[in-house]
Amino acid sequence: MAGLYRFLDSYEALIYIVLAIGGLFAFRWLWASWREWQQSAYRLEREFSLRRMSQAFALSLIVVILLCAEFIVASFVIPGLPAQVFIPTPTLDLLALPAGTLSPEMMTSVAAAPPAAASANMQGCIPGELIITSPKPGEEVKGKVDITGTVDIPDFGFYKYEVAPRGSETWATIAADTKPKKDELLGAWDTTALTPGDYQLRIVVTDNQGDAMPPCIIPIRVLAP
Repeated sequence: MAGLYRFLDSYEALIYIVLAIGGLFAFRWLWASWREWQQSAYRLEREFSLRRMSQAFALSLIVVILLCAEFIVASFVIPGLPAQVFIPTPTLDLLALPAGTLSPEMMTSVAAAPPAAASANMQGCIPGELIITSPKPGEEVKGKVDITGTVDIPDFGFYKYEVAPRGSETWATIAADTKPKKDELLGAWDTTALTPGDYQLRIVVTDNQGDAMPPCIIPIRVLAP
């Protein structure tokens, strides 16, 4: 239902134009059929004219009903809906980037990067609102990792967690969710397909107006499985 409301809201002007064109055609057909019925001299002609006039009237009535429905929904129903109805659920491009993996180019850049001790500094994390509590900043991880923390902001919309090689701004989305979390499991991360090395893990949370907060970023070192 939310998808239908988004469609009616996004294409309101186009819907009015299409229905107006359909209405002109239907009313023109109705007028011509009525004129033909008036001018019919024989019973059979009048029956055919009456049938066409009935069809034209039905089409005209449908167009009027659709116009009224679009006007009521656009003017009265949609303005009263919560803002999150118009925020599409986040989706991942699984063909271009399998969940929890990086592209070959990103893996190559990680393999070529010199090893460095991970900094224990967090960036943009806010205790009680947006923070990763596990794994810890600078922690070494391998295999399947459970990510826990908090994503609980006013007017919450959705969150996603992403990974990028150390020093890179090319982020790969691992997964996303539309439910706020309070010091609990945010999701899982399968690191087995990654080249061992230093990475950045971040949580991005977006409110129900579509505005994203500064992300919470921690450094992570991925070990060979």
